[in-house]
Amino acid sequence: MRETGTPPVAATTTAVPRREAARGESADSAGGHAPHRAGVTTYQGTAGNAAVAHWIQRQETPGSDANAEARKNAVDPTGHGEWSTFRDMMAEAGFPNSVTDAAWQLVLGGLAEQGQLNDEAMSRFTERQAQRDHRASNTWYQELVQLIGDYLEIDRPTMALWSGGIDTSVYARSKGHTPLEATPFGGIIDKMRLTKDWKLKTPMWNVLSKAFVDRARGPVHIFLRAYNPDSVLIAQEVPQLRLVMALHPAVKLIWHPLYTASDGRLMEVTKSLDLVPDASYATRDECVQVLYDYLRLRHDPENAHSERANQEMSDRLAANGNPR
Repeated sequence: MRETGTPPVAATTTAVPRREAARGESADSAGGHAPHRAGVTTYQGTAGNAAVAHWIQRQETPGSDANAEARKNAVDPTGHGEWSTFRDMMAEAGFPNSVTDAAWQLVLGGLAEQGQLNDEAMSRFTERQAQRDHRASNTWYQELVQLIGDYLEIDRPTMALWSGGIDTSVYARSKGHTPLEATPFGGIIDKMRLTKDWKLKTPMWNVLSKAFVDRARGPVHIFLRAYNPDSVLIAQEVPQLRLVMALHPAVKLIWHPLYTASDGRLMEVTKSLDLVPDASYATRDECVQVLYDYLRLRHDPENAHSERANQEMSDRLAANGNPR
């Protein structure tokens, strides 16, 4: 594995086919039936001899990475307990073996690298976004995006972003929109545990989400159950969308404030503070105002489904000098 700060080694040295080519391959080529390489041999074929040399050097450096499990998995990728599950899901989704092998090695290499980047982010930076940016500088995850970018395309007509728990993503899908977790590759990674330490995996999602947002070409529906200005949605995805909008005028943001009713159903909030199946707004400020007004004025203290959102809103108002 390469050390932090070394130039990225292109995973595409294996001439990985693009999505169109992948769909044209035979089922045997796209599935788990062909023999798969293991260990350093897999990595060598994916990223080359120089990267293997860097990896060996790093293993000889005492204390270079405390995550021994992630290092072990990166050196022996097919020994990871979820390898066969990943391989089979990739085959079912139509990925060729070449992409499956390379993607798996890049994911595991990224997990092994991430511990050091996380430590550096905390020691070198005090500002939250700077820390997030450094954690997301993982070159393995950047290479992964270059490899599977076409598989972040949406099959339904409109992209969805969300904040406020995975139920919000499920709700967006039920309304006919496509969040990252519903893309071919995103859906597979979403089902994988990969590591016990979620801090090693979260930066990969941040890198994938940025690449996902870059592919917006039409309306983007944003579902908000809780507003956090420091969330990935508000701090990273929406600013990235603003850049995309400058190049693609068809991209526009459609905001939906959500409240979980006492029966567990997600509903949308109107300006008159009614709960309805659909209520959308053209700006973030309108959406957040309606959401906060509903939580302040209509939230039922006995409704445990929305208590977390209500508490977060109350804490944020108090921190801004506006106690309820």
